Amino acid sequence: MKFEVSSSELLKQLNISIGAINPNPVLPIMENFLFDIRDNVLTITSTNLEITIITSLDVTADENGTIAIPAKILLETLKALPDQPIIITVDKETNGIKISSSFGMYRLAGNAPDDFPSSPVEDDVEAITISARKLIKGISNTIFATSSDELRLAMTGVLMQVDFNKINFVATDAHKLVKYTVANLDSDIAKSLIIPKKGLSQVKNSLSEEGDVRISFNKTNVFFAFGRTRIICRLIDAKYPDYNAVIPVDNPNVATINRKDFMNALRRISIYANKSTNQVILNISERSMTISAQDLDFSNEATEQMNCTYEGEAMTIGFNAKFLSEMLAVLETDEIKLQMSTPSRAGIIVPTEEESDEALLMLVMPVMMGN
Repeated sequence: MKFEVSSSELLKQLNISIGAINPNPVLPIMENFLFDIRDNVLTITSTNLEITIITSLDVTADENGTIAIPAKILLETLKALPDQPIIITVDKETNGIKISSSFGMYRLAGNAPDDFPSSPVEDDVEAITISARKLIKGISNTIFATSSDELRLAMTGVLMQVDFNKINFVATDAHKLVKYTVANLDSDIAKSLIIPKKGLSQVKNSLSEEGDVRISFNKTNVFFAFGRTRIICRLIDAKYPDYNAVIPVDNPNVATINRKDFMNALRRISIYANKSTNQVILNISERSMTISAQDLDFSNEATEQMNCTYEGEAMTIGFNAKFLSEMLAVLETDEIKLQMSTPSRAGIIVPTEEESDEALLMLVMPVMMGN
């Protein structure tokens, strides 16, 4: 079997596929890309059993066939080659592989494709379509807020709640919570699924902002299809906590703050915070906000004052600077609103401007006063 392909086109697809290959896979065959050629279309599959990536491109082939090719050496070879047509020849009897470029020839040992795990099939699925741009936003806005605590399995993923014509993307680690809603969808489905963050990272890294994504799902897997790529993720089988119960409803104290100024102030002030709590204190009154931190163990302290617009009673509240910074980094508006009720209840951060079909809410638990 012999086929010709553009080295850069192949590299582009392999850079997507490599996302499903673990350094120490359960089965040695999963260190390979599965190449399957049918009618001058090369389909590349990679898997770690949790995530499967299937992508395809056009090639010029002399016959149909299948071969497993070691991922690392193939990827490194293509990265080292400038863009050019290459010819890959497979010896079906020995599974030997020869790559011919304008520079020379490279031989490597392939593997029989028979042991390669079969990909999950779209059985009994329901499906929705969402714009790629909104899906990227949904993932970017939530993925950082997931938990890494395997004992709270549900919280290690992002909840995707399909509620007829809207989707809620929700993530929490019990210290912070993000809910991003996209409305105006054409759907008659009401379903919730928990998607692992690793799978969502792969989807985000593989997407361009143009076009739509078809998301289909059954009880065990979710299938993302866009362009010539499909990414399949095994769902987390757990019950997501009732996140609405922790979102305070009445938050009469509202500060409007310049996002970038706030981020920069936090970056400087947090250098002086206690390293275990990262606590910064916000002292907010009518026209200004004082941000301070201290680490009594080392006699370090810092204070800055910045402008803000504030409606409500003067308030002093403590937050984890790291959590605030993560949230502010994801937001895109020039100004944000910080909504609060009391110093012991969660603060809510929302953008001041939003598109009409979306809503973003970020919640951060306070760090109690005193070091």
